[in-house]
Amino acid sequence: MSTPPRRVREPVQVYLAADDRDLLNRLASETGLSKAEILRRGVRSFAKEQQGVGPMLQFLESLGEMDAPDGTAMDHDAALAD
Repeated sequence: MSTPPRRVREPVQVYLAADDRDLLNRLASETGLSKAEILRRGVRSFAKEQQGVGPMLQFLESLGEMDAPDGTAMDHDAALAD
């Protein structure tokens, strides 16, 4: 029976506000997971939330909320100068 390859992990130093530290401690205590594992899962969860939402897409979506005067597409240089 072969042993799965061991993952190489890199240390990361993170500074947390007191309330975030307390939350991390509580989650570790309640779940029995290490603080590092909780942070790893949090990073992965955040990455899933952000999937497909790159900076350009966010910018384009924000333009949909903008009130632009009629004719902006035709004379965008003047609109930007204003």
